[in-house]
Amino acid sequence: MSKLILPKNYRSPLDLKQTEKAIKLVKDTFQENLSSELRLRRVTAPLFVLKGTGINDDLNGVERKVTFPIMDLKDREAEVVNSLAKWKRMALADYKIEPGYGIYTDMNAIRPDEELDNLHSLYVDQWDWERVIEVKERSLEFLLMIVNRIYEVLKRTEFVIFENYPQLKPILPEKITFIHSEDLLARYPDLDAKEREHRAAREYGAIFVIGIGGEMPNGQKHDGRAPDYDDWISPTLDGKKGLNGDIILWHPVLEIPFEISSMGIRVDKESLLAQLNATGSIDRVELLFHKRLLNDELPLSVGGGIGQSRLCMYFLRKAHIGEIQSSIWPEEMKDVCASSGIELV
Repeated sequence: MSKLILPKNYRSPLDLKQTEKAIKLVKDTFQENLSSELRLRRVTAPLFVLKGTGINDDLNGVERKVTFPIMDLKDREAEVVNSLAKWKRMALADYKIEPGYGIYTDMNAIRPDEELDNLHSLYVDQWDWERVIEVKERSLEFLLMIVNRIYEVLKRTEFVIFENYPQLKPILPEKITFIHSEDLLARYPDLDAKEREHRAAREYGAIFVIGIGGEMPNGQKHDGRAPDYDDWISPTLDGKKGLNGDIILWHPVLEIPFEISSMGIRVDKESLLAQLNATGSIDRVELLFHKRLLNDELPLSVGGGIGQSRLCMYFLRKAHIGEIQSSIWPEEMKDVCASSGIELV
């Protein structure tokens, strides 16, 4: 509750019926344009995977996973996915997707260790996407080109929403601003990572923070990243590291930086081993996903996740993710939200 933001005199621009209709419009418009822009085909995806295969996303390595025994597999345990970062790459190989093309899917997850607030729910929904690339495309220049394409899809979606709901005026800046996490540190050395994002997002409106997961000059990380999907250790420009990043928008209702996507060039064999060593997790080389990668059975790729409920929150100017999705909230939070004009579904 201490993290809950209650905007003064808040009222949603849309009522419940309008909101439900607008949610569908946001999702349909965005995914159709994303598919076209990045040449992605939709595939079905698992809600759970077998424990001990290395397929599930470990997030920051400390979050608990929802697990359950499978009777017909002699009570072998399955885990509800945290994301499909590694599963997608195996799917690219299994579907024999050619370079320049990829896949996207609806990812639904349960994260019981989330701290519930305006942005975080037990239920996570996002578009997970992955695209096959060639060796020459494992570069920061290529990654930023992909980010620009996604940003154009965001602007296109924003305009469609405005056409249907004129009270939701477009506010995205013409261009997204690229900034490395080390440059943010140099600019604001006395602030922590979230405060640095706050300053930059408020100034530019839309930013892509490059280089997340590796140590910066001060010995700290801008944020955590698992060692086995994004490449955060390879050098980029001016001695900096990281072929990944986050798309962050400035949320006008909550007046905070608003991450909608985490993405990046994926690890190759060399960066995988380097990152496993750097994080003390080299034992993962015995897991299914890691074996397939090290045996050259998986293509090089770029990919990421884009929050569905978060995107709807942004475009529909909502103050709480519970205005977009149905989830479980503390009774005190529901009462406070109701008295502050925030109608949880």
